[in-house]
Parts: sequence; C-alpha cells; structure tokens
Amino acid sequence: MPDLNTNKLSYLSILLLVTFLVFFVNLDAIYVNIMEARNFITAREMLNHNNWLLTTLNDLPRYQKPPLPTWLTAISGSILGMDSLVALRLPAALSTLLLIYFFFRFIPKLKLGKKQAFISSLVLATSFYIVFSGRNGQWDIFTHAFMMVCIYYLWNFFCKNSELYQNAVLAGVFLGFSFMSKGPVSLYALFLPFLISFGIVYKFRTFRSKWKPFLVFLVVSLGIGLWWFIYVRLADPLAFQKIAEKEATNWTSYNIRPFWYYWSFFTQSGIWTIPSFVALLYPYLKDRVSNKKAYTFSFLWTILAVVLLSVIPEKKSRYLLPVLIPMAMNTGFYIEYLFRRFSSLPKKEKWVVYFNHGLIALIGIVFPIGGYFFLDLEGFWFWFVLTSLVLFSIGVAKLYFLRKQDYPKVFYLTISFIAAIIVCGFPLVGSLIDNPKFNNIAKLRELEQKENIQVYEYESFGPELIWEYGKPIPLLKEGDSVRIPAEGRFGLLTVPNDSTALNDFSDDFRIKRTARYDLNYVNPEKSGYKERLIRNFYILERKD
Repeated sequence: MPDLNTNKLSYLSILLLVTFLVFFVNLDAIYVNIMEARNFITAREMLNHNNWLLTTLNDLPRYQKPPLPTWLTAISGSILGMDSLVALRLPAALSTLLLIYFFFRFIPKLKLGKKQAFISSLVLATSFYIVFSGRNGQWDIFTHAFMMVCIYYLWNFFCKNSELYQNAVLAGVFLGFSFMSKGPVSLYALFLPFLISFGIVYKFRTFRSKWKPFLVFLVVSLGIGLWWFIYVRLADPLAFQKIAEKEATNWTSYNIRPFWYYWSFFTQSGIWTIPSFVALLYPYLKDRVSNKKAYTFSFLWTILAVVLLSVIPEKKSRYLLPVLIPMAMNTGFYIEYLFRRFSSLPKKEKWVVYFNHGLIALIGIVFPIGGYFFLDLEGFWFWFVLTSLVLFSIGVAKLYFLRKQDYPKVFYLTISFIAAIIVCGFPLVGSLIDNPKFNNIAKLRELEQKENIQVYEYESFGPELIWEYGKPIPLLKEGDSVRIPAEGRFGLLTVPNDSTALNDFSDDFRIKRTARYDLNYVNPEKSGYKERLIRNFYILERKD
C-alpha cells in the first residue's frame, strides 16, 4: 500500500476496502459462541413467536438487553436466512463500518490532517477486540458505534454556531440508539469520559447560548432510549423487576476484580499493543506530536474511560472495547510521528519500532513451519499454502522496509498482515476442529420427530445447545421444584455429572439412556473443552 498524499476520497476508499476485508470476509468461519447463541436465539424467537417487544431466550423472558441489535439481526436473518451465520453477523459488521466511518470523519474536527485520520482509523479497524466484536454477533459493537455517531454530532453542536437543532436531534437519536443497544454501557464508558475530556481541554465556552437545542437533545435521547424499558416495566412487571434486581446484584457480586484489573488495557489492541503503550507515555510524546491540544484530549479520553470502568466492581476484558476507540486516536499520534521522523530518530527510540515490527515479521516468516507441524491440514492444503505464501512475503517485506527505514510501508504492511490472516487464514479454523466425540445436538431434532416425543432439559440450558437444536427446550426444574411432564413418554437432557437428576423420575418411569451429545469442537485434551456443552439424553416411559 503506497504512502498516500491524496484527497479524502482516496483515503476513505482504501479505508472502506480494508474494513470490508477485515469485517465482511469469511464471516461464517468461526463457530457460534455463548454470547452469540443467546442473541441469535432471541432473534429467532422474535421471528418464530413474534416476540419483538417482550423478548425471550428459550421461551423465558430476556429483558437484560434492549432489543435494537436483536431487531436488526432478526431482520437480516429473515431476509438472508436464519441458518446463515453471515446473515446473523452482518449487522454487527455493518455497525463496525459505521463506527470506523464516523471515527474517520471525527478526527479532522480536532484540527488534525486527513492522513492522521486515515492512520488512526486503520489502527482502530485492526485492533484485536474491535475485530473480534465487529465479526461477532455480540451487541457491544452496536452501542459504541451508535455512540460514536452521537459524539460526532455533539462535537458539531458544541463547536459550531450553525445547524444547532439539526446536530442536537441527530446526536440525540444516536444516543438513544446506543441506549437501545445495551443500556447505559456506552453512556458511561465512552460518552462520559468524552464529555469530561472535552470540558477540560476545549471548554464549554458557548454552551449558555445553546441550552434550548441541548434540551431538545436530552428529550430526543431519553425518548428513544427509555421507551422500551418503560413498556416492558408496564407489560411484564414481575419478570422485569426480577431481572433488574439480578442485573443490579451482578454489578457488585459477579466477576469482581480489583481496581487495577484493567491496567494492561492497551493489550486489547492486539497487534498495536506496543505502539499503543508508547503513545500513552504522555511526557515522552507531548512535544513530538503535530497537535498537542488534540493529543491531550485523546490521552485524557482514553485514561478516563479506563478509570471509570475500573471503579465498577464487575470487570471483564470485553468491557474494555470502548477504550479502544479513543486509544486508536491516541496511538495515531505516535504512528504519525514515526511517519514524519522515523529515519532521523536516535537509535534509543528506534529499537521499540524494530522490536515490534520485527516480531510481527517473524510470525509471518515462521508461520509455514509452525502451521505445518501444528495444524491438521487434510482438506486445507490450498488455504495453508496461500496463507503461508502471503504471510511469509509480508514478513520479508516488513524486514526489508525496516532496514530501509521506510516506516509508512512498514505500517501499511502491518494492516495487510491482519487482512491476510482474515481473508486467507480464517478458513484454516476448520483444521482446529478435532473433537473425536463431537455429536451435534441438532441430530436430536430428527430423533424427536421419529420417536414422536417432547424433549425436556432437566435444570439448566446451554445457549449454544439450544441454538443448534433449533427451538426452545422446556426446563423441568426451577429452584427446588421439579415439574413432572404429563406425557407418558418423553426425552430428558441432563449434564453428565448430575447423578441426582434421574432420581426424581426413577420411581414412576423406566429410564433408558440413548445418546451423548457433545458440542465441543476442540479436542477433550485441550483447554477450550467445556463440560457445559455436553448432555446425556434419556427416554423415559411411565411404568404401568
């Protein structure tokens, strides 16, 4: 990829091409995970049972997540097919495209050049957890993408004296969309640190004269963001209250981690871990960047987002997703500095660049050897050879241009490295599926129809299992109460280690074990093997 010195359209065209390669190619290469399964089941039940407002999961109320992303997924599935993973993941990929586009448009508003906007947007588009979330049917990417659009228009509102009502309404609409995607998550983790950083660096100097359109912004955002919660609270108050209490408890009693748990947040950027860390060294970089004021803003936005997330007792790595947005902007300052000054830098500053990109180049060069010994290549030789040739070539080229001290080409080759892994390497995921005991629970649907029986789950259900099964499986145990089915003959699924599950039925039913279903794709000897994806299946017949 050349070092571009062209107009905005050229930058945008290449950015859209990279976004397409990273987020839209091989969308169905990886199997469905637990979070996706929950969301896809809810979308399927929306279509099958017309549950568009009172959303369900396995026919049970699911009000933990607002429905906007589920609506979009259900619509995509209804058009392209609910059995298509591409159709189900497409809305998330499109929301990522929206995020990257408005991020690219936002950066020049800080009085930064188009090239730096291009660089920062490429960093964002290839950051690890952005890639993961944008190719995955999870709802985090929706809420933060919509919030980025809100921030774009809110910046216009704060910094311009024209089109105030237009910017206020648009900002309010997308803040409402963000809230309708995952509640207040992005409001707290992305929007609030943005406001604080803006107030510190750029001030709210003209805000007094804008209070009327700002009131419109609040009304629009609250109206769009809260109506569904109000509706559910009135339509199903008992279930809503129970779920709300459980969610509130989780924030202080579930996945509790210490305040410093997120200290390594910059590693979530993946291939940009080292540049992101260097860009956070404010005393080092502040006098080297092209716009110190804008750099201070991006630095504060990043750090404040981490601090605010650290205050919450419940912590998960995926909660750091919003931090990657301002951090990509912050990292762009360091990358742009290397574009301008790399060849003239003293050796003590260059070694970090050599180490970072040399390591990436080494991975590309040794992949053919490592892949040959560690992958089961039967049926995957074409993709292995293609991936090996591409990654090896990129690795050699990176070393060549590092030696020539041509940093722009080294940077663009890094982007190409990520795109190559997704376009050429993702089909190799199939070579990692090596569970000899794999038995898809989808086969149980055939047995259910053949035997003319109703299948039940004893106590707990695995979302991935319900997704593959294709329809809800009723639960028999809730708390200490066990419901005995009225049918004289039925099917029962239990977890393998539950030795007491059958005791509730042994007096009245003859019990016959018929199958073991294992939805694990990885070998039982590997760390990713999960017992919760295994079920024993029994047929129970009432005794005469």
